[in-house]
Amino acid sequence: MDLNRLPNDKKLQLCKWYFKVGCMFLPFVWAVNAVWFFKEAFVKPPYEEQNQIKKYVIMSAGGAAVWVCVLAAWVTVFQTHRVSWAATGDSLSFIVPLGRA
Repeated sequence: MDLNRLPNDKKLQLCKWYFKVGCMFLPFVWAVNAVWFFKEAFVKPPYEEQNQIKKYVIMSAGGAAVWVCVLAAWVTVFQTHRVSWAATGDSLSFIVPLGRA
């Protein structure tokens, strides 16, 4: 979709919709929203809806960044402690490796 063909009010509506969809535990949509609307929010000449688009782009980027940090922390903790969690660690694993590290 080419954002240049949309009127500014439709751009704002689309950006807001992507943000709301990302709130349903879909951080990838937030990342797409932040990347897709970055130029509209920060590069294009000022227009009326730009401040609201900028707000949604910043919140989307922040939400996606928080999710990445949480996911990285979980992966690190799980990978370093899975063996010590015994049966619980095995039940959380999709593929259980044989032996010990």
